[in-house]
Amino acid sequence: MNLILLESGEVQADGAVRLHADRARHIQNVLHAGPGETLRVGLVDGPQGVAVVRETGPEGVLLHCTFQDDMPECPRVDLALAMPRPKVMNRLWPVLASLGVGRIFILNAWKTERSYFDTHVLDPGHFRRGLLAGLQQAKDTRLPLVSIHRRFRPWMEDELPALGAYALKWLAHPGAEGHPLPDALRLPPPGRVLLAIGPEGGWTSFEQELFWQQGFAPFSWGERPLRTDTACTVLLGLIHAGLAAATKPSA
Repeated sequence: MNLILLESGEVQADGAVRLHADRARHIQNVLHAGPGETLRVGLVDGPQGVAVVRETGPEGVLLHCTFQDDMPECPRVDLALAMPRPKVMNRLWPVLASLGVGRIFILNAWKTERSYFDTHVLDPGHFRRGLLAGLQQAKDTRLPLVSIHRRFRPWMEDELPALGAYALKWLAHPGAEGHPLPDALRLPPPGRVLLAIGPEGGWTSFEQELFWQQGFAPFSWGERPLRTDTACTVLLGLIHAGLAAATKPSA
């Protein structure tokens, strides 16, 4: 953990919080932090801050926290993801949170097995733990918003337009022409990006047509079809690199 995440209800009015279980063990056995040492902490969906270790021992760890006034910005990238195999999705929760995603829309594509949606991996209590692990790795506090959509076309035609405007909407598909990074570099800083990543076999022609109708543009790493977890890492990494470059002042 590069950041100890706390729930707002855990912190007392005077900034004190006592931790048990995994976080306490991490502080004592991995960070080897003792009384008087300072740790990075953050409130889930709240500000970051620092905590001074007051006590350690079998009863847990007692911290005294001080938080900043401002909150981290919400990541500017949202992800529409065709539901992969549950084992892959389980691995992806912390990865997506650590890469930086504002919203995650889990979609039911034509090449998605319908049984995938019956897995416990999509239970809010389960994926929240994975997302929190990713946030602690990346030193962030903004928990991605997750929604599950078993019906593809209603999401495309009814729910997606209601989300509001995106500066760019990209459809990931193997072999799509053009390299994405130049477009990202031209993206104005206030804009948001929506990236759609399909099944490992790609989107069907019908699904692609619906995306085109909603203003999506092709987005690809090249001719090689990628596994879902690899595609998420590579393509989200490219977008964030472009967004970071767009915010840098010109030389």
